[in-house]
Amino acid sequence: MVDVSNHTLVPDHTLLDDGELEEVLEEYNIEKTDLPKIKRTDPALPKEADTGDVVKITRDSRTTDQAVVYRLVVE
Repeated sequence: MVDVSNHTLVPDHTLLDDGELEEVLEEYNIEKTDLPKIKRTDPALPKEADTGDVVKITRDSRTTDQAVVYRLVVE
């Protein structure tokens, strides 16, 4: 079986620690539950991701060097 998370077309998915999460929530003036969602079963997620964690997804972008988005892991 292929490990999708290592494929070249899948952007980097990184779990945020509590400190990083607080900075993001403060910067955007939002609650954790306001973030877009990603299912726990998504094959691109890191193996250690659990429901309630927040993932930082870093994609290559044509208009900027990199585009960063955040997703809340849900069941």
